[in-house]
Amino acid sequence: MTRYLEGNRLVLLRSGTEYFPALEREIQGASREIQLETYIYNGDGTGQRITAALCEAAQRGVQVRVLVDGFGSRDMPQEFRARFRHAGVRLLVYRPEISRFRFRRHRLRRLHRKLTVIDARVAFIGGINIIDDVLGAERIPPRYDYAVRIEGPLLRPIQREAERLWGQVSWASLRRRWRPEPRNGVQPAPAGNQRAALLVRDNIRHRSEIEDAYLDAVEAAREEIIIANAYFFPGIRFRHALMRAAERGVRVVLLLQGRVEYLLLHYASRALYGTLLEAGVEIHEYHQSFLHAKVAVIDGHWATVGSSNIDPFSLMLAREANVAVEDRAFAAELRASLHLALESGAQYIVKNMWMHQPLLRRASIWLAYGFTRFLIGMVGYGGQH
Repeated sequence: MTRYLEGNRLVLLRSGTEYFPALEREIQGASREIQLETYIYNGDGTGQRITAALCEAAQRGVQVRVLVDGFGSRDMPQEFRARFRHAGVRLLVYRPEISRFRFRRHRLRRLHRKLTVIDARVAFIGGINIIDDVLGAERIPPRYDYAVRIEGPLLRPIQREAERLWGQVSWASLRRRWRPEPRNGVQPAPAGNQRAALLVRDNIRHRSEIEDAYLDAVEAAREEIIIANAYFFPGIRFRHALMRAAERGVRVVLLLQGRVEYLLLHYASRALYGTLLEAGVEIHEYHQSFLHAKVAVIDGHWATVGSSNIDPFSLMLAREANVAVEDRAFAAELRASLHLALESGAQYIVKNMWMHQPLLRRASIWLAYGFTRFLIGMVGYGGQH
């Protein structure tokens, strides 16, 4: 069951244009400790700025810990690693890069969450990696994504989760245990009036926490469900929950990736469109920029923002972190932002036109779907998903 905590203050941050300045300000104001987790840590301008801020914090005595994924951050510059060592920043890598010659299923279990906690005072959770949001050569708008700035009692489970994972990776990587400094059971003071919960997915105690929270909210929906998701490839349970909601009169709106980023998944996910459209689900494809969001708003009072896509990778393999929020003001702000994207940057998929696509396109979609299902089965994660 989702455990909500009262008394929080959450600020919605839209794309890197709002997120990175907010993150830099908090890093610059840190006095005791910073822990940052990310899937991608790139060597571009954003990576340079965040690296400089982290190194400066470490040099003034702040304990700085950075945890990156071994596959997503495989191109992290050696220069950054050297700067971290020189400044006293501790860097750990979650699972080394996948070998081209030795495939092992467990190596697909990645650190996909994007989480930062500073001084047990403020935290950030969302879907935004340490990478430039603007693809300069293509001159398109920033990636469409979200993060949340968090203050209040929710900081305690976020801090605990970050410390737990750092300890596990530290032990696995360095063969020694790392213990956090004792905190004397101090609970962060209330900072607002918003009710929120931390949702995580791992391979031990929280295998389906994020998916279950989504499904509970979808099953309880009576008016409207809006989901924006970059990689949408849901299992049977999730698809049927959305279809049942549409059949009982709930408006179900999906805002999905319209631009081609990963060709196989782009086509495979479209094999599900026909069934969803027949059930009355609205599908909109976002074309204004690359969609990277993983958010939802249900009935104007429940919302989630985080790193988890609705696909087998996120729901069954990766470590993820989302925030669930029960607050009408927060939900209204996110809903308004999503509606703006639907109106200004998305294309509505017309059911009749979709059902009468050219044969070659339909064949490409079903071939991609079949191959993707085969890959899921190969790694042992078939069944209902």
